[in-house]
Parts: sequence; C-alpha cells; structure tokens
Amino acid sequence: MHPSRLPLLESVLEAVSAGIVVVDQDRRIVLWNKWMSRHTGCAAHKALGMDLFELMPELRGGRVEAAVTQALTNHFSSLLSPTLNRAPFPLYSNPAAIARSDRMQQAIAVTPLAFPDGQGGSHCLIQLNDVSMAAAREKLLREQTELLRMQTFSDGLTGVANRRAFDAAIDREVRRAKRNGGMLSLLMIDIDHFKPYNDHYGHQKGDWCLIQVSAALQALLQRSVDMLARYGGEEFAVILPDNDPRQALRMAETLHERVLQLAIPHEYGGPEQQVTVSIGVATLQAGQTATPAALIGAADGALYAAKRQGRNRIVSALPEQAPGGQAP
Repeated sequence: MHPSRLPLLESVLEAVSAGIVVVDQDRRIVLWNKWMSRHTGCAAHKALGMDLFELMPELRGGRVEAAVTQALTNHFSSLLSPTLNRAPFPLYSNPAAIARSDRMQQAIAVTPLAFPDGQGGSHCLIQLNDVSMAAAREKLLREQTELLRMQTFSDGLTGVANRRAFDAAIDREVRRAKRNGGMLSLLMIDIDHFKPYNDHYGHQKGDWCLIQVSAALQALLQRSVDMLARYGGEEFAVILPDNDPRQALRMAETLHERVLQLAIPHEYGGPEQQVTVSIGVATLQAGQTATPAALIGAADGALYAAKRQGRNRIVSALPEQAPGGQAP
C-alpha cells in the first residue's frame, strides 16, 4: 500500500461505527480501534500487544476462541449468531450500562487475513457490531405480535377465548377426536335472566357480572387442553377433549355449583334471587362421525331444554340428540 494511504486507512478504522480488532498468529492484538476503547473501557495502548484471551479471559473456551483458532489455523471465516452468542465481549453502550452490567448485544464476524506478499503470517480480523437496538425492536415486535394474537383470539371484556378462538378450537378438536378415535364433550352455558339483570342493575354491573362468572368458570379448568370461550352475549362454551358423558356432566355440575357460590344478588333471577346458569352437555363418542356444527347443535339443544325446564339446571343431550344420532 502506498504510504500516503495509511493515514486515510487509520482514519477510516477509527471513524467506523463498529469494533475492529486484529490479532496475529499468537493471538496478540495488533489493531484495536477507538470504538473498542470506547465500549470496553480499555485504551488501545493497553490492549495492543496483549493476548486477546488474557485481556478478556471470559472468552476462553467459548465460541469466539474457537472461531479465532479456525481463522488462524484453517483460514475459515465465522459469523457468530447474536441469538446464540448474545454478548460474549464485555461491551457496554455507556457508563450507566456498565453500572447495570448490561452488555450490548453483538453480531460478530471473524475473518482470516491474507497479506499480499505472504510475509505477514497468520492474522484474523474480528468485527463487532452493536445489535442491541435491532434486538430490542425484534423483542418489541414479538410482544406486539403476541398482544395482537391475544386481542384477536381473546374476548375484550372477560379475557377468555372469544368466538373466533372457539370456532378454530372446536374444529381442531373434532378432527382430532375423529382421527384418534377419542371422545369430545362440549358444554354450552347461559347466564339465566341476564337481560333483566342488565336492565335493572345497569350495563356496568352487567359487565361486572360477566367478568365474575367467566373468571369463576375459568378457574375450574385445570387442563391446558380445556377451553372456556365467550360464545356470545351471556353465553359461554367449554370444550373438554377426551371427556366421556359422565366426566362432562361432573364438570358441568362443578361449574354450576361454583356460580351459585358466587351468590351474586339478582332481584329478577327467579326464586333463587341470585345469578344462576343453565348448562347443556353433549359428547361426541368414540367412533362417531359428526361435524362441529352437529356437536354444537346437540349441546345447544340440551341448553334450551334446561331453560325450558325452568333454568338453573343441567341437561345432557339424549343419545338420539347427540352428534352421530345414536347411542354408541
């Protein structure tokens, strides 16, 4: 290189917004730019001539040392994933980050260097970039995506699954039950006399009632595969994979009793004078062929039977009313 270009090259290396480190075949540092001094707190005059892994012993035995060894001995280049190698070098954005021990996230490239005359020996270049902002944006994007997903599939008032989530889940579980020859039960739950409650106590109290009832129901579902969804208005649905009719009825009784234990006063709630629920139960038996609509229709039919019989009760779909149309 022409001697007049050396100052220009040095200026470029000092001005670049990235860490530049060059080590020789003995792993001693021969170049250490200002960016490295600024973000490590180690001045160039101290770093130059030192073994990189003596200056930063925490790098020993890790991915950085392996990459440097590969570059010096086998002339292999390496890119260290910021995901798998989040912050190997002790680099900090500012003094406050040092106080918090909050290292910047790093993208690291290790590249073997070849000298034109072949007289320089083995050297390798280590380039370090601060990807903390990009990582923060990615994290924020993931959080926003998850929030959007939750908003898309969660009921805005009660926080339980919404109708869209229910439709997807019931379709998935019916197909799974058919495929595996398993059973699937569905409960349809309706808050009794809810319109008079809403009219008498006001919409805010009506919303409060929906929240209280849904929270009580949700708390009783212990399995991750079970789902409580707000089906619409004051109506809820519970999907119970791998539950036979007896298990489904037992769950319905538990849910029904829990709502009674809430003891929410309801002046127009029938003889009980409190908020109650009616529940319809239907089961897709092993080996039956039925659609999600058939299972929902059977549970809905049982729910309306419960309401016709006076509310505040549980009715199971009869074999001829169950999805599939006959007893197993």
